[in-house]
Amino acid sequence: MGRLIKNHLARLIVLTAAAYQVAAAIEGFFWPKIFWDFLTSNLDGAVKPVPVLQIINLVCGLFGLAYEWPLGFVAGSSIHRSIEARLIIFPLSALAAALLYQATNAALYYLIAEVIYFWAYSEGEIVCKEAWTLPTRAERREPPSLRV
Repeated sequence: MGRLIKNHLARLIVLTAAAYQVAAAIEGFFWPKIFWDFLTSNLDGAVKPVPVLQIINLVCGLFGLAYEWPLGFVAGSSIHRSIEARLIIFPLSALAAALLYQATNAALYYLIAEVIYFWAYSEGEIVCKEAWTLPTRAERREPPSLRV
């Protein structure tokens, strides 16, 4: 048996979340609804008459798809290989998804992927230059030390 490569698992979960977020944003154009409307109506301006939140979710979802299934010019770049960048970017996508009623499942998927990415980061995993490949022994790095 091999070891679980956690960044590959998190990548699949983010791809699922991003696809769900794109579909939810498109549905939100037709049926605009804020998830938190049962508490307050102050956020209704974000979805109608101008669909700002839907557009933000659409952009975040498309960015997540392009980032995790890397485009040719993104693959192998330092920003693509950085787990730290993912730990910063995807909570923002989760926040946008949590506000839109149709995208709350995508927000949960993003949070699960964040936990797995943090797990991968804490064990010293790296993202390879080419997507879906295994790191060679020379590429591996030591996990960050918690000793002072």
